[in-house]
Amino acid sequence: MVTLIAIAFAGFIAQLVDGSLGMGYGVTSTSLLLTVGLAPALASASVHLAEIGTTAASGVSHWRMGNVDIRSLLLIGIPGGVGGFLGAVVLANLSLDAARPMVSLVLLVLGAVIIARFIHGRRTAAARAAGEAAPPTGERRHGWTLIPLGLIGGFLDASGGGGWGPVTTSSLMAAARMKPRTVIGTVSGSEFIVSVAASVGFLLTLGTAGIDFGIVAMLLGGGLIAAPIAAWLVGKFDDQALATGVGGLIIFLNLDRGLSLFGLDKSLGLGIRLTVAALSVLVVGFLLLRSRARRSVAASEGQAA
Repeated sequence: MVTLIAIAFAGFIAQLVDGSLGMGYGVTSTSLLLTVGLAPALASASVHLAEIGTTAASGVSHWRMGNVDIRSLLLIGIPGGVGGFLGAVVLANLSLDAARPMVSLVLLVLGAVIIARFIHGRRTAAARAAGEAAPPTGERRHGWTLIPLGLIGGFLDASGGGGWGPVTTSSLMAAARMKPRTVIGTVSGSEFIVSVAASVGFLLTLGTAGIDFGIVAMLLGGGLIAAPIAAWLVGKFDDQALATGVGGLIIFLNLDRGLSLFGLDKSLGLGIRLTVAALSVLVVGFLLLRSRARRSVAASEGQAA
């Protein structure tokens, strides 16, 4: 019972992250599931089965709001599904001793990607400040380059337990061909294809006996509870601070297992983890204080006007 409650909490936190930042559900929930002792293949399978429900709801909502480019969705989603299926098969056939540190290493990289995406690559913030106007060159459709991006993103998402959002959203935002809301809507909709394909891969290799649907239900339930709260949080907190905190948490949870691939001493890993935690707290605190100061200045200027 305690484990199931912890898993529901993992789903809750993961959906808070994903709903507030537009990425991070798989990375965060898989990191937390590995921490409570689940095998990598079981953790990733459970996450992707739960994501079938969350990504379907998210994709339909974005489609109704006009945030989805169907052509781009198919160009990135179909190869993403192929990559997700292959990643699931590869992960399910790795031994536990080999899989756990390798998955943690992938999650370490993705945690750093989330931080870099929101600290250094904030094209989204600039677009919002401009009223989400189209990029200077105009909104253009993506071409066939989406196919390898989808294939890589899908493979990493299944084999690493998450990563579709950090990989694909970051790349599409950097290209600046579509409005930020269109990028997020298209990636959210295409993730449904990846989740279904990865789930099929896990079910074919692990079988239903290898999946605990109680875990899936708790993940999904926690996510559904968190969804409206995340919608409220996104307008209340600085997203750079949230991303830094989330990225720091992911790195903290996976650092010791990832570093074990290089044969580093556990005491050294603990010291690095504590350093990461301390730096994350300091940076998040600084960003929150800076955000509060900016809001105060904006309020003062508004009153003066």
